[in-house]
Amino acid sequence: MKFKCQLAQTDIGNYIINLTGKKSKLTGSEIQHMVCSCYRCRMRWCPSSMFHLLCCVWSRSWTRRGRNRLPLWIREIWAYMRLLVQSLYFNTLTDSDVVFDSVFEPVFWTVDYVTRWFGTVFVCLVVILTSSIVVIAYVVLLPLVLNTYSPVWIAWHVCYGHWNLIMIAFHYYKAAKTSPGCPPTEKNDTPFVAVCKKCIMAKPARTHHCGICNRCILKMDHHCPWLNNCVGHLNHRYFFSFCLFMTLGCVYCSISGRNLFLDAYNALETNYQTPAPPYTFKDKMIHKSIIYMWVLTSTVGVALGALTIWHAVLISRGETSIERHINSKERKRMAKWGKVYRNPFNYGRLNNWKIFLGVEKRSHWVTRVLLPSGHAPYGDGLTWDIFPVKKDLIPV
Repeated sequence: MKFKCQLAQTDIGNYIINLTGKKSKLTGSEIQHMVCSCYRCRMRWCPSSMFHLLCCVWSRSWTRRGRNRLPLWIREIWAYMRLLVQSLYFNTLTDSDVVFDSVFEPVFWTVDYVTRWFGTVFVCLVVILTSSIVVIAYVVLLPLVLNTYSPVWIAWHVCYGHWNLIMIAFHYYKAAKTSPGCPPTEKNDTPFVAVCKKCIMAKPARTHHCGICNRCILKMDHHCPWLNNCVGHLNHRYFFSFCLFMTLGCVYCSISGRNLFLDAYNALETNYQTPAPPYTFKDKMIHKSIIYMWVLTSTVGVALGALTIWHAVLISRGETSIERHINSKERKRMAKWGKVYRNPFNYGRLNNWKIFLGVEKRSHWVTRVLLPSGHAPYGDGLTWDIFPVKKDLIPV
């Protein structure tokens, strides 16, 4: 057997030289290994085994010849790129999410930096736009209401308008200035579910890291650029109340100012069959102000109303915006195993709203919901098994 392998090795080496015109760069031990492997499988030469062996030799010789033709700096760059790619899956815990985060890390950093810088600009924009509507309401609309409406309607517009304005200003200020809540930095016995890969700290349940604020947030919902602040455990109610009352205010302005908008739009129309009525500069500015107010409030009312409805649905389910995506993935994963996933923080629709709004008795629906209230939410945001949810807080 050994003699046959040595003989075949010599024959194949000579055949390769005749085939390529050059001496094969395969070592004798490599050729001997292939020949002996072939003898062990077949114990005899046949055309198919010889053809397979020659194809292997030919491909390896051309591969080595192509590598040697590449310049050294290209081979070094290629080796470095292969090392970078292999570093993305260096252990069994790496998945597609880790690879995606690693590849798009520069994009995420740029978005976080721009959002952090523009946060102050967005807050100023909210204040300016809201203040412009308030000025138009006092300077333009209020005199018209006092001159044309009945005393009952005047009392309704004055009372509702000022109540809505106070609720908007109060909740926006509290949402922007209240810290959303962060986990403690010192060592404690608080149970945690994971370790933040950014802060290298323990993360309690429902806690997530905000790349813009560069810290972990308790019960994080999202980072709101219009507040220049994260929406979390301590200011989630303020954020939702601001969205709700701002939507109500925009709808109120849009409905009550519809006829004024139509009159102002027709007054500024230039296609007259008869000579245009003589409007002064003050009249034209009043008409343009009414059009501006109606268009802005209608647009914001539709957009912000959709966002408010979406958050109301999430609150009814006991979820945040982030948990909605997490729970959706868990439902699909459990469905593959024939199981049903249940959100551990869903205590029923009524209890979810009671916990979110901080309602403990009937009077709180007025003092804590319909009136400005700075009461703290339930719990500390670290543990979520302390709520009295086994029975309704209010008899139904």
